[in-house]
Amino acid sequence: MFELVVSRLEAADDVEVVERKGLGHPDTICDALAETLSRNLCREYRSRFGRVLHHNVDKALLCAGKAAPAFGGGRVIEPIRILLAGRAIADETIPIAEIAVEGSRSWLKTNLHALDPDRDVRFEALVRQGSQDLQALFSRRDPEGLPLANDTSFGVGHAPLSAVERLVLAVDRQLHGRARTHDHPAWGEDIKVMAVRKGTWLRLTVACAMIGRYLAGIDDYLEQKAALAAWVRGCAGEHGFAECEVVVNAADDIESGSVYLTVTGTSAEGGDDGQVGRGNRVNGLITPCRPMSLEAAAGKNPVSHVGKIYNVLAARTAEKLVSLIPEVKEARCLIVSKIGAPVDHPALVHLHLAMQQGVPLEQVKTRTEEVVAAQFDQISELINELVTGTTGVF
Repeated sequence: MFELVVSRLEAADDVEVVERKGLGHPDTICDALAETLSRNLCREYRSRFGRVLHHNVDKALLCAGKAAPAFGGGRVIEPIRILLAGRAIADETIPIAEIAVEGSRSWLKTNLHALDPDRDVRFEALVRQGSQDLQALFSRRDPEGLPLANDTSFGVGHAPLSAVERLVLAVDRQLHGRARTHDHPAWGEDIKVMAVRKGTWLRLTVACAMIGRYLAGIDDYLEQKAALAAWVRGCAGEHGFAECEVVVNAADDIESGSVYLTVTGTSAEGGDDGQVGRGNRVNGLITPCRPMSLEAAAGKNPVSHVGKIYNVLAARTAEKLVSLIPEVKEARCLIVSKIGAPVDHPALVHLHLAMQQGVPLEQVKTRTEEVVAAQFDQISELINELVTGTTGVF
């Protein structure tokens, strides 16, 4: 068994800041392409060898291109460059470069409706063979067949999500989930939502890359901008924030004609570069008022890299503590690994629990231990979810 420390969590802050970078943001694109490559490698390894082999492909970099956006059209002058780097086991039978490029191209076609990755993007696969010591560590198993942690790292998670956190996720997911080619096609996928709450006051600042080909001029732009603000206010009202203040594309200067207009619906065409690990955490959010890990989970191997596994596991453990123990109002979980130890034997698990009024921590000690132990007993199932892609990390 591992060391488990339980502490009392004090009251929540009066100030809350929550951010989400949408699927068209350059940082999220990098996360998505790195994770897509890892999943495709897992599929290829399983098909050829019956098991996942060592890899970590979490070093994608996006270098913005150059574009000339315009109402009614515009064009990409210089393509976006995407570099996919990392380490993986390869031989002449495994077409890693092809897997990397085709998987990335397919993801972009599926998720960015105004971007043509064949024309507007150049890919470069820079995946190389991993070191012998890490390959050997990856291959070793404990007596029960579980992999050994391939890094000394940590994961953190919290539950439940606050009303503001749920709102930010809902805004992004519903915007991306609409029929984008027919329902407000001028709204690009590079949508960033920043929520700031002070007490009961809430402001949502939304940045949305508008697509010039669907807008005849500035009046159309302003109409679409107002429509998006109204849509976000409606979503906020559905989540209990009827008086929410909403600002869309706050940097616009209408008098000078400086507005957030793009050709492709993403600032990656010329305005912003991207990198794995600079955006959303595994719960899909950036939450500076909560414990956060700086791990770049996307692209890490899902079998033994605790920088990926433990962040998801910590969030799940916190969720289970809140859902299964009525006396626990809020939970925060920290899991620290020990390189070379089985992934179900961390060096330390630290819980912060906010209890119902008057309930001592000692009252839930046994149940807390049981919930945590059960989550580690199910770690093989979690690993399989990460391998198959049924659990997201950005």
